[in-house]
Amino acid sequence: MRRLILAIAAICAVVPTLAQDFKYVEATGLTIVGKVFPDTPEPYKRIDTGKYKGWTKKDLGLIDMSSGIICAFRTDAPAINMRATVVGGRGSNRGDRGFDLYIKKDGRWLWAGNASIPKGNDEEKEVKLVTDMAPGVKECIVYFPTFSVMGSVKVGVPEGCSLEAGEKPFKHDIVLYGSSFTHGASATRSGNTLPAFLSRMTGLQFNSLGVSGDCKMQPQFLNALKDAKADAFFFDTFSNPNPKEIRERTFGFIEGIQSTHPGVPLIFIRTIRRENRNFDTKKEAFEAEKMAVADSVMAIAVKRYKDVYYIKTSDASTADQETTNDGIHPSDFGYYIWANNIKKPLLKILRKYSIR
Repeated sequence: MRRLILAIAAICAVVPTLAQDFKYVEATGLTIVGKVFPDTPEPYKRIDTGKYKGWTKKDLGLIDMSSGIICAFRTDAPAINMRATVVGGRGSNRGDRGFDLYIKKDGRWLWAGNASIPKGNDEEKEVKLVTDMAPGVKECIVYFPTFSVMGSVKVGVPEGCSLEAGEKPFKHDIVLYGSSFTHGASATRSGNTLPAFLSRMTGLQFNSLGVSGDCKMQPQFLNALKDAKADAFFFDTFSNPNPKEIRERTFGFIEGIQSTHPGVPLIFIRTIRRENRNFDTKKEAFEAEKMAVADSVMAIAVKRYKDVYYIKTSDASTADQETTNDGIHPSDFGYYIWANNIKKPLLKILRKYSIR
C-alpha cells in the first residue's frame, strides 16, 4: 500500500500543467512587500494620491504603476501560474508587463520563471511562471511588472497543493526614491531593477518609489515621503533634475525629510554616466554640469546636516563602457554592476545605524 501511495504521488508530481485545475488566491491574501506606503486604497498602486495635493497627470500615471511590488508566498506545488488584469501603463517587454519568480534555494534567491501578460487591457489573463518542479515546499517571491498599472493579481497552484502567505523576504524598510533608473526602465525582467538587485544582494528591503523621468524633488513627492515609514532613505535624485533644480531644491528637500525623520540616514547617490554624451557635445556639457553641481551641493550638505551621506562611486558600466541599453539606461547587467558597485559603501553607512 505504501508503495502504491508513493507511486501515485510521483505521477501527480509530473502531470503536465495544462492537465491540472488551478486554484487562485488574490495576492493581497498572501504577503505584499516592496511598497513605500503599504496601506493604499488600491493595493497595487504605490501611493494614496488622494491624501496629498499637487500631483500632475504624469505623476499619477507613474505612481499607479506596480514597479517594486513583491508578493511572497510558500507552496508545495509543482507549478505556479499568475492571473492578472492590466488596467493601464506602457511598454511591452517582459519587465514592463511581466511577473518574475524567484525561489529560495540553499539560502539564496534563485530565478525560477517569468511570464509577460499579453497585450490588451481590462481583461484577466492567465500565464505560466514555472512547471514540472520537484516535490517539496518552496519559499517564493514574485516581482510585479515595472510599467503596468495592475487591477487584480492572483497566484495560482494546482488544486490540492498548499498556498500560504510567506514571511517578509528581506529585513528593514529602506525607501528608494528615484528616476527611471530606480523605476526599472530598460530592464528586461522586473527582478533585474536596481532595488531588486540591492535587496537580493544585501538581504535588506529596498522599497521602490521610482518615477521615470519625474524624480526632481518636487513638493508633492516631498510631502508624501515625509509620511513614509523608513529605517533609511536612499535617493537617486540627481538623474532627472537640471542643474538649476538641483541647486534650488536639494537643501529644502533634505530639511523636509529630516523634519519628520530625525536621526534617520539620508543617503544620496551620484547619477550614473550616460553614454549618449560620448559624441554629443551638448549632452556632454549638460551632463557634466549636472554632475558637478550635485557634487558641490552635496559637499555642503554632508557638512551642514547630520545623518546625510553622498555616494560618488556610482557606476553602471564595465571598463570598456559596453552596458548601455539606449544611451541613457543600463542593460540588465548594467543594473547588476551598479548595485554591486554601491553595495559596499551603502552597507558601511547603514551599519552605523544597526541596519544589517
